[in-house]
Amino acid sequence: MVAELDLIDVWIPEQMEPGTLFLLEKAGDLGKAENPYWAVLACPSCGSLGLITRQQCAGLEAMICGSDTCSSEYFLEGKTIRYRHPN
Repeated sequence: MVAELDLIDVWIPEQMEPGTLFLLEKAGDLGKAENPYWAVLACPSCGSLGLITRQQCAGLEAMICGSDTCSSEYFLEGKTIRYRHPN
């Protein structure tokens, strides 16, 4: 399954719907030096907000929603969100 990624320019958490991405203004200041936090992504399934790293933003690593009620797994592929298929 594939969903569209929606980018916003201004940080307004209330406007972040599922699948919305906000690139951090000081990207790279937090997290591990080799793979810092780069953006905030609203889970495409439930809308929970979570920090994502530079490698996740580039589509090199998958993400798992951190919500207590959602376990969606997905990765970014250009301007789309591709869900991981169960094994």
